[in-house]
Amino acid sequence: MLRSAHVTFGPLLHDMNEEGTGLLAYLSGNLLLLLKVIAIIAAAFVLERFIRILLKRAYLRSDKGFEDRTRYRFLRNGTRFVVTLVTIIVIVNSIPSFKDFASTLFVGTGILVAIIGFAAQGAFSNIISGIFIVSFKPFRVGDWLQVAGHTGVVEDITLRHTVLVTAENRRVIMPNSKISDETIINSTITDPAVCQFVEVGIAYESDLDKAMEVLRQECEAHPDCMDRRTPAELERGAPRVAVQLISIGDSALTLRAYAWAADHSIARGMRYDLLRSLKLRFDREGIVLPYPQRTIRVEGPLSMKSS
Repeated sequence: MLRSAHVTFGPLLHDMNEEGTGLLAYLSGNLLLLLKVIAIIAAAFVLERFIRILLKRAYLRSDKGFEDRTRYRFLRNGTRFVVTLVTIIVIVNSIPSFKDFASTLFVGTGILVAIIGFAAQGAFSNIISGIFIVSFKPFRVGDWLQVAGHTGVVEDITLRHTVLVTAENRRVIMPNSKISDETIINSTITDPAVCQFVEVGIAYESDLDKAMEVLRQECEAHPDCMDRRTPAELERGAPRVAVQLISIGDSALTLRAYAWAADHSIARGMRYDLLRSLKLRFDREGIVLPYPQRTIRVEGPLSMKSS
């Protein structure tokens, strides 16, 4: 009886042992593969952090100018993209099923690859434009720009886009390819100083020379107004702030003062201060700021009809 039972259950136990061994081999193989993927991701993370630390140390040893800051931020942003892309490629090649699938996909489906390439051309265009921006330096991080109807300070340049901070502290995110196709007005690329126009209109009855002198005095008295006169101008006694009559309008004489400030933001604040101080000073000096006026001439008799 026992011998018969042994003969009956023997093959079953043998099959169970084989299945258990196969399951353990499958689990151990997948576990090793999982550990390999985790190791690749961990190595990529460490590599990215190491490169970013090296970039930061190089930046701290530099002059920390606009160009150094631009290169540092662009390379820092590009490091993550490159390391992530390389990590994905390595992981795909490390998993046999993924590797075979990727090979079949890219070799056998040329139409799909063409579609993906067409869809990604905008992204590659932004990347190339970002590299050109950092290489040829039409602007840098910290520059004051006017581009595509937006005005602000460049906060960051990435592989895909550039970030502008406006005077209202709003972020304007513009694709690099669009910026490359636009005309850029850079107020700080070589000299951050700005010649601020301060314009004001006075009435025809007001004393023109007195108004021009008051405008000059108010501008020169402002603490942010700079002296940018050349040695030749100083020698001939040119005023620190030039004032000119630039327009004879329908109802006003328009005066313009050329006041220099250290940068764009300071110049804007200086202009606002001067507009207020000029209004108060003109009131004290009896200089009239005119209202719009129209002279209507009627030829022929007028008839008045009573209701």
